[in-house]
Amino acid sequence: MTQTAPLILVDGSSYLYRAYHAMPPLTNSDGEATGTIYGVINMLRKLIRDYQPEHMAVVFDAKGKTFRNDLYAEYKATRPPMPDDLREQIEPIHEIVKAMGLPLLCIDNVEADDVIGTLAKQATAAGIETVISTGDKDMAQLVSKHVTLVNTMNNTKTDIAAVQEKFGLTPQQIVDYLALMGDKVDNIPGVDSVGPKTATKLLQQYGSLQGVIEHADEVKGKLGEKLRAAVDALPLSYQLATIKMDVELDFTPETLDMQVADNQKLAELYRRYEFKSWLQELDSAPAAGPSTKTDEPATSNETYYETILTQQQLDSWMDKLKKAELFAFDTETTSLNYLQARIVGMSFAIKAGEAAYLPLAHDYPGAPDQLDFDATLALMKPLLEDPKALKVGQNLKYDRHILLNHGINLQGIAHDTMLQSYVLDSTATRHDMDSLAEKYLGRSTIHFEDIAGKGKKQLTFNEIGLEEASPYACEDADITLQLHHVLWPKVQAIPSLETVYRELEMPLLPVLNTLERNGVHIDIFMLQQQSDQLALDIDRLEKEAHASAGTKFNLGSPKQLQEILYDQQQLPVRKKTPKGQPSTAENVLQELADDGYELPQIIMNYRSLSKLKSTYTDKLPQQVNQQTGRVHTSYHQAVTATGRLSSSDPNLQNIPIRTETGRKIREAFVAGKGAKILAADYSQIELRIMAHLSGDKSLLTAFAEGEDIHRHTASEIFGVEAEQVNGDQRRSAKAINFGLIYGMSAHGLSKQLGIERHQAAKYMETYFERYPGVRNYMDNTREQAKKDGYVETIFGRRLYLPEINSSNGLRRQYAERTAINAPMQGSAADIIKRAMISIHDWLLEADTGIRMIMQVHDELVFEVPEDQLDLAKTEIEQFMIQAADLEVPLEVGIGVGDNWEQAH
Repeated sequence: MTQTAPLILVDGSSYLYRAYHAMPPLTNSDGEATGTIYGVINMLRKLIRDYQPEHMAVVFDAKGKTFRNDLYAEYKATRPPMPDDLREQIEPIHEIVKAMGLPLLCIDNVEADDVIGTLAKQATAAGIETVISTGDKDMAQLVSKHVTLVNTMNNTKTDIAAVQEKFGLTPQQIVDYLALMGDKVDNIPGVDSVGPKTATKLLQQYGSLQGVIEHADEVKGKLGEKLRAAVDALPLSYQLATIKMDVELDFTPETLDMQVADNQKLAELYRRYEFKSWLQELDSAPAAGPSTKTDEPATSNETYYETILTQQQLDSWMDKLKKAELFAFDTETTSLNYLQARIVGMSFAIKAGEAAYLPLAHDYPGAPDQLDFDATLALMKPLLEDPKALKVGQNLKYDRHILLNHGINLQGIAHDTMLQSYVLDSTATRHDMDSLAEKYLGRSTIHFEDIAGKGKKQLTFNEIGLEEASPYACEDADITLQLHHVLWPKVQAIPSLETVYRELEMPLLPVLNTLERNGVHIDIFMLQQQSDQLALDIDRLEKEAHASAGTKFNLGSPKQLQEILYDQQQLPVRKKTPKGQPSTAENVLQELADDGYELPQIIMNYRSLSKLKSTYTDKLPQQVNQQTGRVHTSYHQAVTATGRLSSSDPNLQNIPIRTETGRKIREAFVAGKGAKILAADYSQIELRIMAHLSGDKSLLTAFAEGEDIHRHTASEIFGVEAEQVNGDQRRSAKAINFGLIYGMSAHGLSKQLGIERHQAAKYMETYFERYPGVRNYMDNTREQAKKDGYVETIFGRRLYLPEINSSNGLRRQYAERTAINAPMQGSAADIIKRAMISIHDWLLEADTGIRMIMQVHDELVFEVPEDQLDLAKTEIEQFMIQAADLEVPLEVGIGVGDNWEQAH
């Protein structure tokens, strides 16, 4: 790219709404809305005519929430839903944009503004002029010597001088200006009643938002009152209004090439939507026909997809698959429930752009004849079970389940693109295929809803016509193979990550597959009794709450609760919402409850019991599989940032262990006939990892000598002999031990221990004096993280920390706390994964009848035949202890009982 050809970035989301409101409600003769399509494309055509760009991109907001929703749950909560007649025009616009040869970008977890801001910053660094086409005032913050805004609606350009003329401010002050005003559409709080003139006046007087905050006490009258009421929320408003300029992108400004337009596709679309004048323009242009196949490797834009309906076709593909070094494999099924789903078809890909779909059970009216289901599976079985026939897939654990439902044990699982992405960067993106295709291939894939519909009328795959089902299925295999070709070299380039992938995540896949299929017995009758008792307790607590409040009210209504707690009972306001209202959030109520206030205590108990009833005692009996009589959770490898497993349907990680009700729920997890439950739990594993990582001599000695580490810490902090440490001192030491590895501040510790902040600070200072190696580890880890942008576990897993050098203090401090804790939490996750793999391999060879049935945090749970208990205790303990070679010994607690609670 030369500097004479600017990079053109189009705010597609801004275009949508501007065109929708500016254009009349046009429709084609089929009644399809076309006004917005015409308006958006017309603006793009004008832009191209005016600038003749070589590099350009049209950027739209992706579906779903963004990181701003994580910062502030109410972000855009008040925005009305998109009108139906606008929504239905989005996909046609995307199709036309792509057919015009324009790069189309939709990046998950951020907004179009953030993608544009990042590209503009990259272009400026590369000496490239940038023109941003938008009508959004927020974009003024991006204006610089090298970045200009253009509004195609009114033909106005905005440079630095225009920003100053329009706003009375510099581009650098625009975020401050937006934060002060807030935004009703996006639900950004701001300062009540502050509009453009007042915001400008404040910033002209005090220079910046920080200056306004620092001088808030000087502002008089109603404005001063409102400003001071909003001070705590202004940093959040600033964050929400700031365009992110460090989005991780898999492309650069120089790679956003204008492609040759597909006139054949454009003609088809213009004809459908009846844009006659544009259609006439294409008459003189040569039509773009299908690509001719050559000996060159297929690219992601050239596709040769085949539907296998004859034995000859299948034989040909089987021959190719057997000869392939690696092939992509995917199943299409009747359900997402891995135990209930049945195969509808399979897809394969051997090289990029070439794939085939083998339909086996499409049974809609008029469906074409397909190959015999049983005979074809029998033919496929040897290949699918051949460990030497290497396969790559996207979340192959699911496909392995499906094949097992049909008696096929999938072997030769060489790669999984979901796990490659996860190991490469656990925090960069979601790891589903559609997100990965967008990020790494720049491809917008066919979504299931595109061919199956939505809601109650959504079709199952066997009901979908082959003309739509086959391209979708082929694309799944094709994209998976292309992703592997991109991701695998990236993983290989970092040896520690390749080790994590090869030795931990890939071997764990069949372990989790087995764990899920094993499931766990549930005593339904016991849960029903617990549910009945919980209902009585919840009703009692509701009456107690009404009595405490002196009136009936809805316990689930924050507004009513707010009025009773703060207006009627005059409880102290611990925290305010971004809108300046007293908060009724759970942590606030817990703080009030801890301070002895009656109604918050009742509300917290009410919420806790209600959640347990709805999530577990009511729901677990409904989740028992009718065929197995067991509950089967789903374990997720690619969700948490640190490498820990998570589970869903049901979530076994969140059953409370410290409450009596939570322990009762665990009593309902029972052993099968003639068996016992065995629970094996790593003892204080994260503290042991801290000792290993920090090399602190006092910690190492305490663990090596088998001391009670909390008693040891209490002895050090309180200056008494270990045998003289009392219960309160040990509990305080435990809070300090665990609090510090989670980055707890003196303020947080004081709250937890119920002491003054200065006393908590003194405890912490004494702790670091007694354990200087821990302080050095924390300091060094923070510095290393700031330098490298990531931290590592003992085994080389990385956790990237994009906010570690943030100018925002809160975000930076959170990243620093994460930097300290993540190596410990991640190492603990890696250790239990290593143990699971070893135990799984032993169980396969030993044929003992022992089943691994659950993994919860640092604990493994087994169902063990009674005559195998002694063997199980010895072997499981040894495998778990040998999972890592640390400077301190690993310790495993083993318990046995008729149910999970007894064994714990």
